[in-house]
Amino acid sequence: MKFSKQHSLYESEHTKFIAELKAKNPGIEEGQRVGRSLLWDKAPTPLAEQDRTAESRVRQQAYVYQNKL
Repeated sequence: MKFSKQHSLYESEHTKFIAELKAKNPGIEEGQRVGRSLLWDKAPTPLAEQDRTAESRVRQQAYVYQNKL
């Protein structure tokens, strides 16, 4: 399905807004990369530490809200 040339030049309001925002604040993408690296880009944990973490977990009872009498 081909669109006419008229549709290929279309830019949504959201696309225009993002383009204007990036033009006003050129460092915004670098800030996003820094923020992402703080939250998501973590170094892999060693296997020994993964094993220790798994062993130190406390098992949760099947139904949390039921008290053992």
